[in-house]
Amino acid sequence: MPYRRLPNTDQARIRALENAISKDGVRENGQLVISYKTIQEARNFLEKFKRTYRLHAQNFEAQVKSSKKYQKQLKNARIYISHFIQVLNMCVIRNEIKKENKSLYNLDINDCAVPDLGSEAALIKWGESIIKGEDQRLSKGGAPVYNPTIAKVKVHYNIFCESYNIQKGLRNNTSKTMDEVAEMRPKADEIILDIWNQIEEVYKDYPASQKLIKCSDFGVVYYYRVKEQKAIEAAKLQKKLTFE
Repeated sequence: MPYRRLPNTDQARIRALENAISKDGVRENGQLVISYKTIQEARNFLEKFKRTYRLHAQNFEAQVKSSKKYQKQLKNARIYISHFIQVLNMCVIRNEIKKENKSLYNLDINDCAVPDLGSEAALIKWGESIIKGEDQRLSKGGAPVYNPTIAKVKVHYNIFCESYNIQKGLRNNTSKTMDEVAEMRPKADEIILDIWNQIEEVYKDYPASQKLIKCSDFGVVYYYRVKEQKAIEAAKLQKKLTFE
C-alpha cells in the first residue's frame, strides 16, 4: 500500500488547500467528506497564506531585478577605489607623496598592498577612508592624485552607497516575508493533515484500490515505495507482453 506525504513546497500546500476547498459540501453516502468547520478554517487561512506567499515572491523578484544593476555599480566602486589606492601607492614609491600621509587614509605606511575589498562592508569602509584621507591631504596643500581623481571615486562610491541601501532594504523585505511564510507552514500542514485524515476516515472501509482512487480525487497525495513501484512496472510490462 502506498504511503501519503504532506506537500513539501508552498505551491503544493496552496494546491492541496484549494483542492479541499473546491470539495466544499461534497458527501459520500450522505456523510460530509470534509467538515464545514475545517473547510472554513482552510478558506480563511488560505487567503492569508496566498497573500503572504505572493508578497514574498514579489519582494524576491524586485530584489533580483535590482541586483543586476547593483552588481554593476558595486563593481565600478571597487575598481575605482582599488585603482585610487594603487595610484596613491605609486605616488609614494616615486616620492611624490610622503608615505606618512598614508595614515590619513588609514593605510599601512609600510605596505603597498591593496586592502581586501571583497565584501560590501570593506568597500564602504575603505571608500570612506580614502575620500576623507584625500580631502585631508589636499586641505594641507598636497597635490591631488589623478587617474582616477578623488572626485571620480566619490561619484562611483556615492552611487554604490545609495544602491547598497536600496538593495539592503529589498533584502530585508524579502527576508521578512520569507520568515512570515515559514511561520505559516506548520499551520498549513496541520490543516492539510486534518483534511486528509477526515478523507481517509470516510473511505477507510473501502477496498484498497478504490480507497486510493477516492482519496486521491480529494487531493491526498500518495507515493509508492521503491519495491512497490518496481512491482507495478513489472506488472505493466508483463501485461504488455501477454497481450503482444
